[in-house]
Amino acid sequence: MGKYFDFAGQVAVVTGAASGIGRSAARAYAEAGCKLVLIDKQAEALEKFASELEAEGYELMARACDVTSEEAIKTVVEEAHQRFEKIDILLNCAGIAMPGAVEDLSVDRWNLSMNINVRGPYLLSKYIVPHMKEQRYGRIVNISSVNSVVADKNPPFIRHSYNASKCALNGLMLGMACSLAQYGITVNNVGPGLFKTEMTADTLFKSEAFLNAYNYANPTGRPGELEELNGLILFLSSKSCSYVTGQLILADGGGSLV
Repeated sequence: MGKYFDFAGQVAVVTGAASGIGRSAARAYAEAGCKLVLIDKQAEALEKFASELEAEGYELMARACDVTSEEAIKTVVEEAHQRFEKIDILLNCAGIAMPGAVEDLSVDRWNLSMNINVRGPYLLSKYIVPHMKEQRYGRIVNISSVNSVVADKNPPFIRHSYNASKCALNGLMLGMACSLAQYGITVNNVGPGLFKTEMTADTLFKSEAFLNAYNYANPTGRPGELEELNGLILFLSSKSCSYVTGQLILADGGGSLV
């Protein structure tokens, strides 16, 4: 089985790496043998996580920057390629779940959702794809959401800009997957259901009514654990994913089935 999931010497770029899904996935990449490029806006949390990994012997570079800043992303990608001489994997994980319906959302809050959830992956891809094309190999995985295909009518959980931005991310994935396959580059999206992260802990997990309704409706009867995403992320990032591209794979415990 080793040859199918051999990440030794590969370089993975992870955004949103200081917390939640990004942090969990970054550790999984490191344990699988990857060198890491960690990106997050939370400088203190990122530095702490990077120090933990380095103390365990993992090779990495960490940069605190805003994924919506073209100049910052261009600089980080250039620095990463100079240091590691290649980039094999891009995991676009940085995201925001802005609450509110269209009639209540300010233009600034709408734009913030679109910038982080769509512009960020666009910019990372814009500057990393040329390197992947040159080496004729790459794996791009975007963290989308089950809320790109289902939504919620309950006022506390209406997130129209989140729905729209994650749908846009799915569309970006489709176009990129189609045009980049000829270069040995696959592009896929993961659509998580409810997982406990720093972002959801202060919102969805604080509502007993929401959790009870979610657990009742979900076939598994529970939210997901972060570690349950890592196997899927690693598969889509692996050499074994050479004939799987342009797919949105939901990791929602079957919640979208009911």
